[in-house]
Amino acid sequence: MKKILIVEDEPDILETIKYRFEAEGYEVITAEDGQAGLTMVKSEGPDLVILDEMMPKLNGYKMCALLKADARFKSVPVIIYTARLVTDEEDLKKNIGMDAIICKTADFSELLSKVRQLSG
Repeated sequence: MKKILIVEDEPDILETIKYRFEAEGYEVITAEDGQAGLTMVKSEGPDLVILDEMMPKLNGYKMCALLKADARFKSVPVIIYTARLVTDEEDLKKNIGMDAIICKTADFSELLSKVRQLSG
């Protein structure tokens, strides 16, 4: 069973996507801010990380950059999950190392498809 870490500071969004991924057969662990998320990556070793863009303590972009700079976690796929319109996806991939970015307004099936693609 693949393990996903979801880092999201909005409890309703966090619980909804956690439930949806569990229903699809994934083991889901969660954190409510970037600092806690970083700790969870180190202790739990997820197969994939979904990060909210805007979070307290450590935003999704900074957390992604820190993960990708660490040789232990460089190969862990990271999806940024954002509420804003994204026009600079390729720049973000190059600059922070994220693997994908999905808008929160997209259908869950789009997020699920990307998770399946990246987690093997």
